Amino acid sequence: MSTSIYLRRLGAIAAVTGGSYAILRQPSFSTNDRGGDSALENFRRKIADPFAVVPRRETQEAALIGSSLANPLDILVVGGGATGCGVALDAVTRGLRVGLVEREDFSSGTSSRSTKLIHGGVRYLEKAVFNLDYGQLKLVFHALAERKQVIDNCPHLCHALPCMTPCFDWFDAIYYWAGLKMYDLVAGRHLLHLSRYYSAQESVELFPTLARNGKDKTLKGTVVYYDGQMNDSRLNVALACSAALSGAAVLNHAEVVSLLKDEGDGRIIGARIRNNLSGKEFDAYAKVVVNAAGPFCDSVRTLADKDAKPMICPSSGVHVVLPDYYSPDGMGLIVPKTKDGRVVFMLPWLGRTVAGTTDSNTSITMLPEPHEDEIEFILDAISDYLNIKVRRIDVLSAWSGIRPLAIDPKAKSTSSISRDHVVTEDHPGLVTITGGKWTTYRSMAEDAVDAAIKSGKLSPANKCLTYNLQLIGADGWDPSSFTVLAQQYVRMKRSHAGKVVPGAMDTAAAKHLSHAYGVLAERVAAIAQNENLGKRLAHGHPFLEAEVAYCAREEYCESAVDFVARRCRLAFLDTDAAQRALPRIIEILAAEHKWDKSRQKQELQKGKEFLETFKSSKNAQFHDGKH
Repeated sequence: MSTSIYLRRLGAIAAVTGGSYAILRQPSFSTNDRGGDSALENFRRKIADPFAVVPRRETQEAALIGSSLANPLDILVVGGGATGCGVALDAVTRGLRVGLVEREDFSSGTSSRSTKLIHGGVRYLEKAVFNLDYGQLKLVFHALAERKQVIDNCPHLCHALPCMTPCFDWFDAIYYWAGLKMYDLVAGRHLLHLSRYYSAQESVELFPTLARNGKDKTLKGTVVYYDGQMNDSRLNVALACSAALSGAAVLNHAEVVSLLKDEGDGRIIGARIRNNLSGKEFDAYAKVVVNAAGPFCDSVRTLADKDAKPMICPSSGVHVVLPDYYSPDGMGLIVPKTKDGRVVFMLPWLGRTVAGTTDSNTSITMLPEPHEDEIEFILDAISDYLNIKVRRIDVLSAWSGIRPLAIDPKAKSTSSISRDHVVTEDHPGLVTITGGKWTTYRSMAEDAVDAAIKSGKLSPANKCLTYNLQLIGADGWDPSSFTVLAQQYVRMKRSHAGKVVPGAMDTAAAKHLSHAYGVLAERVAAIAQNENLGKRLAHGHPFLEAEVAYCAREEYCESAVDFVARRCRLAFLDTDAAQRALPRIIEILAAEHKWDKSRQKQELQKGKEFLETFKSSKNAQFHDGKH
């Protein structure tokens, strides 16, 4: 047994037996750290430590409460999405004192409702070429470099995915082949894999449900290119936990109710925060507040200036989840041009097929819901390219996410809405970062921290380290890691009669745990084995009861919705299965968090209300008979 596996095994045993290990709350650096190399190794060790456990929620809250006018945090981040958690990780690894608060849960907003792609932007490249737009080309160069780094920094949650583009005439075949070869060329050393052309016969062998005949046209072939795919909310949670292990005080279910201002010059010096679980309010002081609230960033800006000019133009992106037989495992399909000119993807994801997306104006709400016509639009778009009947009844889940498209409030014209990110300080002490996309979260965070350092005249101990910093669970992981779980652990299951029976750690469960938790999967497997929590939460899905306990202890999972939506993704994969699993999830969380009967009843009600916003076939508003 290798040393790294042995240490992880000890860490798993320690986690199960309740052992706790001290985490250094403040980053420490030597005088030689300004160059960043020894600082980077220091943080790598902290995040990869097999014995490390994230600080308790109470410890994190105490760190925020402990800030004062005389001893403020360097940066307080508002928002726990991809960008906010990225800012916290970037800032704390530069040696700054950092706090982060999130009104709901990490990734509870847009960051959990993406297309699950880590991409450079094929469409942006097309615009750059045809419009001779160097700005768009730079955007693609940058996104492709970041795409590779996101995958390298968290390989258990991210991977390369081939995407097939059908061509129903020879002009399309030449056009898409040339365009995607240019995409490869722009990627340069950050290339994932080379694109290539497949004949019609080869294409249907790779993608059996692909239609050979379109509207009055016959399939000539396909061009396959590569982009990245991720488990978005788990990647977001990994960012939050990595920041916590590095010394940041991160707190979910904590809402900013007002901003604190200096009585002299009006500069923002902190925030009044409400713990939404306890109802307790407290002040947290910081030299700079970074507003990373996504679609809600204007709400935070108006706390500083009620007349602040809006900078968010919200756009709705709807996705549907279909059974696995709609697409083969390991091959996506891109519909390059729908009836209204949009692009629609159909991708294998966590054992199901996700299809989307739409792009339409919307209002900003906490729980956006997909409209039936948007679901029908997606089903229409993919049905033209498949040889199977596309049915509304097959929709296992459907959700809507709000893209925070940004308008720079300092720009003279608002006619052009940016798909890139915007960093601005339109009130002293409040730096806002918004726009952009998941793929570039790391560089967005870097720009925001740079702006915060300038605003607060902060003194970082070293430069940005996140480009080559692997996240929690990544160090030492490889695709064969699941075999250790399958060979070394069993799933001890408690039957309805109360009898404990052993079950195999089958390949599906082992692979799921390995990809969801990386090298920390052994901690979850140890709980399944030693605490009799090896039973599946839902028939046909690999999620285990042990994951609920683990996430409550190690991932700041504070509610049933936190688990079913952001920790295990069952709400997104199969809404009805999630509803059936809710009572058992609540039962395990109640044991972990010492909930009374009233809280358990409340959790069940909130869980049902949340799942009703996911329009599975059961929750469909109407059927017009077409699908």
